[in-house]
Amino acid sequence: MKDSIQMSDLRNQYLELKTEIDSAVLDCLESGAYINGPSVKEFQVSLEKYLNVKHVIPCANGTDSLQIAMMALDLKPGDEVICPAFTYAATAEVIALLGLVPVMVDVDLTTFNITAEIIEPAITSKTKAIVPVHLYGQSSDMEPILKLAEKHGLYVIEDNAQAIGADYTFTDGSVAKTGTIGHIGSTSFFPSKNLGCYGDGGALMTNDDTLAAKMRMIANHGQEKKYFHKVIGCNSRLDTIQAAILNVKLKRLDKFGMARNKMADYYDQKLNNINGLIIPVREKKSNHVFHQYTLRVLDNKRDELKKYLADHGIPTMIYYPLPLYRQEAYQKYVDENFEVPSAEILCKEVLSLPIHTEQNIDHQQYIVETIHKFYSN
Repeated sequence: MKDSIQMSDLRNQYLELKTEIDSAVLDCLESGAYINGPSVKEFQVSLEKYLNVKHVIPCANGTDSLQIAMMALDLKPGDEVICPAFTYAATAEVIALLGLVPVMVDVDLTTFNITAEIIEPAITSKTKAIVPVHLYGQSSDMEPILKLAEKHGLYVIEDNAQAIGADYTFTDGSVAKTGTIGHIGSTSFFPSKNLGCYGDGGALMTNDDTLAAKMRMIANHGQEKKYFHKVIGCNSRLDTIQAAILNVKLKRLDKFGMARNKMADYYDQKLNNINGLIIPVREKKSNHVFHQYTLRVLDNKRDELKKYLADHGIPTMIYYPLPLYRQEAYQKYVDENFEVPSAEILCKEVLSLPIHTEQNIDHQQYIVETIHKFYSN
């Protein structure tokens, strides 16, 4: 290829939006309102409207958003929080940091997400919350999870870092955006996310007025009024300049999603009939915003395919190479008999291909042609 293929092409996305973004950033610089400036409130209101949720609480990053959510629920050391074993470490990291116990469960082999059926056997008298992760851009099946949580009196915190903009359809036909379905939703605006800023950023979502007020306090050193601290909090603010950038990009989030789906459709069409590959499953209850386009590579050929593609100038990523319980930091939370067979399989098979809004058809054609050549050898 004459130009290099990128997993995420942030530079060219910026060039496409350069005029608007430069203007928005300059406005922030000229205003001098670098902390909690007008752009932060504007973004909060715009995201509330987009998600159809009562409250958005901007914060410094996605990990903070999960921590603030758990702090707001008054969970106590020793309380158990159920989360998938197949996810990024941040999901379990904040549980452990607060002295809570991460209870890592398996995921569905086809959707990569946890389900109510998988969760229920892990519930004990110490369980206080469930954290579904909407992995790769598609919602977990939330309706049964909500029913299960209600049955056992549990909180539901959605980790929506990879699926902002996705819709979930309930059996009665009603539709809700991911992140607005549980008691609290959390998300990240890391640059490579579908809605990403140019640094770190995050947000919480809730329809609960009491939780919203408490999370705002926690994110602001536990204070409602300056220098008067009602609860133990932290310092977690969305930077004004990052909010200005997100205001520009939020207007295009659905357009970005359609572009990603068009690319995913092309991959599906060209890779569906390769014996030894499983393309992503698209669930009926959730659309897919394709933060990642993740294949399952069968027959122990994942690493061989990854190297072959790299040798031909095609980057790929493995999200994730180890289930959480086998990470050194989290081994103490399980015993020697602990098993998550689907997560173990996925860690050996998953491979994510380049997918982003600036990817051109020539690159995609080259990628699928190269994969076909690998399987024809």
